[in-house]
Amino acid sequence: MYNHNEINNDIRFLAQSEIRLKILSELYKRPDDVRGLVKKTKITYSSVSSNINKLEENNYIRKVEKKYYLNHMAKVYLKALMDFKRSVDIINNYDSFWNRHNISQLSLDSMKNITDLKNAQLIETTPLDIYKTHNATKNQLIESKDVKAIFPYLHPEYPKIIETILKNGGSVKLIVPKTIFKAMMTPVSSKVKNAAIKQGKLKVYTVTSDLNLYLTICDGKMSLGLFKNDGSFDQNRILISNDESSHQWAEELFKHVKNMVIK
Repeated sequence: MYNHNEINNDIRFLAQSEIRLKILSELYKRPDDVRGLVKKTKITYSSVSSNINKLEENNYIRKVEKKYYLNHMAKVYLKALMDFKRSVDIINNYDSFWNRHNISQLSLDSMKNITDLKNAQLIETTPLDIYKTHNATKNQLIESKDVKAIFPYLHPEYPKIIETILKNGGSVKLIVPKTIFKAMMTPVSSKVKNAAIKQGKLKVYTVTSDLNLYLTICDGKMSLGLFKNDGSFDQNRILISNDESSHQWAEELFKHVKNMVIK
């Protein structure tokens, strides 16, 4: 049984050496000998050999017929370290998006699984294109059949977009502040609206509490926007993505916010 200090020492031993991490990363893919590791890592033979000995002495790897294999706990530690490194990279790469923004409505799972956004793209407005972020999300919405969205504010184009999606046989699930519900839904054709509700294709959840994020899930695409710490929505930058891991991340976040604000 490992105690807390032993785990800290183990992680520190691995994390403090880029060479050891490279060696372990290669052995995580497949067992190999020293010469094979030298070739793959581009590290000198003496450095690989020296660190192999340290890893073996500390029971992270074992030698079987000239090849080295990762032990079970080494695999666990390595995966944890790599996930943490990827999380830090995502935050650093999109520093302007995360820094000084309100992330209180992101769940613990959302933060823990932030590496699911590794293929997301940061979209930012420019002096020559001040509607760049809005147009990016608008294009996702109008091309979709299945939409889930958290709209913390009303944009004049949203009612028409919602009506068009429903007219085309699509489905819409929304979480919106109670204060904008009427303005959001009244412009939508009553005939279209009622038919969609009857078919289970339109559901709108209204909340009285503050919504501190913007989220759209459009078929396989997602977009995420945040509020600044001063309470204003940051219209100048969003994250968008169309890969499966980001889509699932957004689906889980939608469920979390729905469960959190819908009583």
